[in-house]
Amino acid sequence: MTSLKLLQALVTKNRSFTKILLKREYYCLIINRLNRLQLKNSSAQHQIKFNPYENLNIHKSSMFKQFSTSNNQAEIDFEQACNETLESLCEYFEQIVEDNPHLENPDILFSDGVLTIQLGEPYGTYVINRQTPNKQIWLSSPISGPKRYDFNGTKWIYKHDGVSLHELLTSELSKEYSFNVDFSKCIFSGTFSN
Repeated sequence: MTSLKLLQALVTKNRSFTKILLKREYYCLIINRLNRLQLKNSSAQHQIKFNPYENLNIHKSSMFKQFSTSNNQAEIDFEQACNETLESLCEYFEQIVEDNPHLENPDILFSDGVLTIQLGEPYGTYVINRQTPNKQIWLSSPISGPKRYDFNGTKWIYKHDGVSLHELLTSELSKEYSFNVDFSKCIFSGTFSN
């Protein structure tokens, strides 16, 4: 509880720190952490509520007018969609590796929003990563090069050609490498019920 009280006091008394905190994406992470800390202490559970301003005892002022809770919700939605997409792709790539024992030294690594798929020679390496500031997923493909995908609520679309991330992966791996794949089974492919 001492760390919670210290953070509350710091945010309440230091307006410049509060402005910085509200502008950063880490705000949600801090609130979630505070909520988890609070829930561990059942005697003080009632102090933390859903409203983040009440959580930190911050008084409303003109600076809060600039902060949009809808933008905050959009960031949360983006993070969730992005994480679920990357985890689903990771699981499917692991299945592809298991189904193709002829691959030499394949390696799949998913860490901190970056999914790296090394399929070995002659296939190359795919890198798929989260770009939080742009609210995009970036792909680096050994065949088609770099692409940036925007989330439309059901799938990740490359705005220059209208092709989804999952469609591109299916096309490249099945046509160029002759793998038997169908990325439409993955989450946020546009055809999978999420």
